[in-house]
Amino acid sequence: MRIDAISQIQQVYGVGKTRKTANTGKVSGGRDAVEISSIGKDIQTAKAAVKASPDVREKKIADIKKQISNGTYNVSGDSFADKLLAKYNEATGLA
Repeated sequence: MRIDAISQIQQVYGVGKTRKTANTGKVSGGRDAVEISSIGKDIQTAKAAVKASPDVREKKIADIKKQISNGTYNVSGDSFADKLLAKYNEATGLA
């Protein structure tokens, strides 16, 4: 192995040299800024609306409770089975 050939290659590629960067002394006085897109603003508005709405629809629950207490609440077995199967297919990815 020729060591002198390696040193010539190092000279070509500047491997052994230290490089200094020039310091310009300039510092930008600008400030960072964040701009939210219109889609981001729409999402924030939707989130606020969802957060402000109640989790439970009291009127619907009151109507169902009234029907149950009167004995008039009726659930179709076929409708229930269809919805149950649809949810199962959705959860397992078969939909």
